Amino acid sequence: MFLQEPKLCFTRSMRFDPAQLETLVAITEEWTFEAAARRLHVTASAVSQRVRALEQAAGQVLVRRTTPATVTPAGEPLVRLGRQLRLLAAEAAASLGGDDVVDLAVAVNADSLATWFRPVLAAVARRPGTALRLHVEDQAYSHDLLRRGEVLAAVTGEPRPVQSCVVERLGGIRYTPAAVPWLVERHRRGRGIDWSAMPLIVYNEKDHLQDDLLAAHGAGRPPVVHRVPSSADFHEAIRAGLGWGMLLDPQLAASLAAGEVVRLPGARPVVVPLFWQRWRLDGPALAALTEDVRRAARALAGRGSSSGSGRVSGAGGRKVP
Repeated sequence: MFLQEPKLCFTRSMRFDPAQLETLVAITEEWTFEAAARRLHVTASAVSQRVRALEQAAGQVLVRRTTPATVTPAGEPLVRLGRQLRLLAAEAAASLGGDDVVDLAVAVNADSLATWFRPVLAAVARRPGTALRLHVEDQAYSHDLLRRGEVLAAVTGEPRPVQSCVVERLGGIRYTPAAVPWLVERHRRGRGIDWSAMPLIVYNEKDHLQDDLLAAHGAGRPPVVHRVPSSADFHEAIRAGLGWGMLLDPQLAASLAAGEVVRLPGARPVVVPLFWQRWRLDGPALAALTEDVRRAARALAGRGSSSGSGRVSGAGGRKVP
């Protein structure tokens, strides 16, 4: 089961104590040795001893003694191994009738969470003893959480599998540049618009979807740029006329039908590809979650909002912290 990490697990030279691995995981979750000690019901001195013993076994420094404490690149595979052991132990206990909770840490981008991913929440709700712990992260960066062992699965824009993971394509999520009609008319120039003058809305400082479109039209950001770091409120800000922005198809459809917004002239939709990466583990909880995600992605594709075709943006989509 653990042969996915052969250099770290079952070689003759390296064997790792599960209690020490769990201590390392606790430090990554609690940020300090003292908080990890409280979580584990041991002393801070015991936490330090376990970390030192683990570092001696690995032959490398695994934890930076900073505030907050952070794991070094050498420690990341061991954090992942510790979380895998935790998951397998919880699933084994549950199968034997125990009351252990299976914790599923998953990374998902904010726009997916606000739209097509929601049926996954409803599916998990029907499985008692399963706790879903979501990390909101942009699809261009969520694979880093997998690599560090902070999550066991992720909705990501990265098609190459992280070590010890498998990957499958979910389809894509489509964005269309839109604004309220009066704002478009105010900035109309012939058949197009004045891209360099019309106010712009971005999700946050990492959101480059709008910048990519501006660059395609030979323009930079206008003087007025609004920041609205919420998928739902981003939509509402566009409806209010605050500026133009890239709207998700599920948000766009109703607003177009109501005449609240229009597509920007001369601009084409952007399809951002999405992938599902997960640990290479055979366990019922992760398998069930994966099927939930597949089902939700198929439903989105069936509504015409997700597609494996169309123009693919290389920028990775909307950035979330």
